[in-house]
Parts: sequence; C-alpha cells; structure tokens
Amino acid sequence: MARSKQPIPSGFHTVTPYLTVRDAAAAIEFYKKALGAEEIMRMPTPDGKIGHAELKIGDSIIFLADEFPQMGNKSPQTLGGSTGGLYLYVEDVDKAFKRATDAGATVKMPVTDMFWGDRYGQVTDPFGHLWSLSTHVEDVSPEEMEKRSKEWAAQMAQQAQKKTA
Repeated sequence: MARSKQPIPSGFHTVTPYLTVRDAAAAIEFYKKALGAEEIMRMPTPDGKIGHAELKIGDSIIFLADEFPQMGNKSPQTLGGSTGGLYLYVEDVDKAFKRATDAGATVKMPVTDMFWGDRYGQVTDPFGHLWSLSTHVEDVSPEEMEKRSKEWAAQMAQQAQKKTA
C-alpha cells in the first residue's frame, strides 16, 4: 500500500469532531434534515450498528458512530449530558435555527445578537449534542467586545436575580 504524502486528508480540517450517539442511523437522517448534512460514508457492524460514519456539513466533515459502552464509547444520553458542543457558522442563522427545531432539535437559547458580533442561538439535538448556530454580522474590536461583555454579564446577573426573587 502506498503511503500518503498528505498528513491531513483532502477535504478535512485539523480538528474533526467525532460524535457518539445511541442511534447513528437516525442521527444521520436528523443531521441531513436539520443541518443539510451530506452523508459521505458509513460502515455497519455485523450486528447492524454503525461503527463509523462521515458526514459533511458546510465545508466541514464530522464523524459519528453508535455508542459501544463496553468499549467506553457512550452517548450524551447514556452519560446524562454532553461534555461539549459544536459551533456551526451558517449564512442565515434564523433560517438554520428554524430548520433544526422543525426537525426535532430542542431550543436551549433562542437566536439573539451577541456582544462578540454574531447572531447566535443554541439547540440540543435529539441525541443529546449541543449545537451553537451562528452568523457573523459585525466585526467588533477587542475593546468594544470587552465593554459589551461586561454589559451582557450585568444583564445576565440581573435576570438571574429576578428569577430567584
């Protein structure tokens, strides 16, 4: 077999997320419907699970597989939550957010304009993974971002106080 002269395969970026889910076949269909994913490949195991799959979302590739708890690969559902999330830049965050929620994602944070210059919202997919959907709408200087972040933090603290009062 010939050795590759390219350390990062064509079409990949330096970091490639690898998601573990309870029902990889259903997850693939969800990501197609909700995020416009294109299925590149899947490798089924003898028992019908998916041992490895590759999807392309926008210009990025993600891997995913069914959970195999006996091998230490557990889904967010099995773990009782996700340990991280994925940040997805899109052309129109409002449209993408609606598409994701229409497909079955749960709203974690509605779309809003954020202090760092993105229009941004968060959803949790039916498999327990957190997705941040975003469109960059404004270039913000570090100084302005710091000022806005302090204002945002003060607003969040004020809202939290109202909830506990």
